[in-house]
Amino acid sequence: MKQMALDIGLAPVPTLANFVPAGNEAALEHLKLWTHNPLRSPVPTFVWGESGSGKTHLLRAVRESLREQGSRVGWIDVDTLDPPEFDEHWDAVLLDDCHLYTATQQAAAFNWFVNAQNPAHGPARWVLAAANCPPADLHLREDLRTRLGWGHVFQLHALGETERRGVLRRAADDRGVFLSDEVMDFMLRRFSRDLSSLMMLLDQLDAYALRTQRAITIPLIKSMLENE
Repeated sequence: MKQMALDIGLAPVPTLANFVPAGNEAALEHLKLWTHNPLRSPVPTFVWGESGSGKTHLLRAVRESLREQGSRVGWIDVDTLDPPEFDEHWDAVLLDDCHLYTATQQAAAFNWFVNAQNPAHGPARWVLAAANCPPADLHLREDLRTRLGWGHVFQLHALGETERRGVLRRAADDRGVFLSDEVMDFMLRRFSRDLSSLMMLLDQLDAYALRTQRAITIPLIKSMLENE
């Protein structure tokens, strides 16, 4: 059965605190140590994994954490069609979806990487990048590909079925919401299975159930999709 993408409401802001680390504890601890350490190491970090493993969540969470501390960051993802010039006021460079970069994006990413690691002024800046495969397998220009693999490299693992169910169950319990096995089966079968989408769906269901004074059932989910 075809899964439906969720297109209702707004997803919660990704944070390092709301990332579920099952199987990815080492990567999460590394990013926490870096973002909360004033004497940050400039050694680059690269995370990779299949779709739904949490790459973009982690990069956005790091960006939010740095911004909250008053830092400025450079950001490129697949939607950054015309990346700006490197800014010496940036404290870090974040490169998401590297495997999808166009020639223009690759040129900008290479320029940012070189300027971040070998700046004309001030200390070296951190580079955090993400893709769906390890650096050695990226189909990118060679000078960029080799640089992305210079430092720390972490593979991210997507949550399994049992882990997804456990996370959903705990999140529902935290909200005081009951999810039957039937409802959970429907959610996992009909919607995108990445965790951020599932949490977004649960938030929407909780709000809709409160407004309509109804329990969360499959008919309620269908009603919400028809009326939201």
